[in-house]
Amino acid sequence: MKISILCSDATHPVNAYLNQWISSHAMHEVALMRRRDELDSGDLLFLISCSEIIDREVRDRFKKVLVIHASDLPLGRGWSPHVWQIVEGSENVCVTLLEAEDHIDSGDIWNKIWVAIPVDALWTEINDIIFEAECSLMDYAVENFHSIKPTQQNRSIPPTYYPKRTPADSELDPQKSIADQFDLIRVCDPDRFPAYFSLRGSEYIIRLERK
Repeated sequence: MKISILCSDATHPVNAYLNQWISSHAMHEVALMRRRDELDSGDLLFLISCSEIIDREVRDRFKKVLVIHASDLPLGRGWSPHVWQIVEGSENVCVTLLEAEDHIDSGDIWNKIWVAIPVDALWTEINDIIFEAECSLMDYAVENFHSIKPTQQNRSIPPTYYPKRTPADSELDPQKSIADQFDLIRVCDPDRFPAYFSLRGSEYIIRLERK
């Protein structure tokens, strides 16, 4: 099987998991791409943490184009859904495998995996849980490529959308307690979008590690 994976950001922590997945699927022809214009054609295209819109002209080059999205669709369409959910207090996250469509995160669903997020799990531990589920769904897609019967998203549920996170979304309030902001601190990417606060004319970065 000829498989392409499009992940826009070479610094995204999911890349380590994608490289492991590729190594374990040497029986297939698998390529990891960074940009839409690198895509050729093939059997299966995975869009993993992809920031580009992949239009129908590109999708038609592949037999199936699949997205992995960490929310219980149609709820939580958009950007960084598991991060927003944990900040909101969620302890369980749905990771969804779905078909790519023109309208963001609106395609038919192949499979869902629910994962528990411990209340004390930190950034790397949360990544392990979410990205291992993503790899399992990629396995499912390859194994069920010829037999899957996808289902439509529930049209009786109005979709909700998360906005794209920016560095400003990692800002803490120095007047609030650590306990009140712990969920935000623990989901902040310590390398790309670290938690920070401003106080007395300066900005300070916080990196959270388990003792």
